[in-house]
Amino acid sequence: MIMTNKKWAVKRITVNLAAQEAEKLDQYCSQTGRPATDVIRELIRGLSVSEDTKEGSK
Repeated sequence: MIMTNKKWAVKRITVNLAAQEAEKLDQYCSQTGRPATDVIRELIRGLSVSEDTKEGSK
């Protein structure tokens, strides 16, 4: 049995991409079979943020 953890989006964003960027994303998604949303979420999760720049630490 496969368990999935689906949550409603807390924030929806629109990203403007240059044609070359959009094509690269499309190609990656085609090659991996993954949706763009999952790829972008993974990239965001991989960003490093130092403690002193996090919201609420001012």
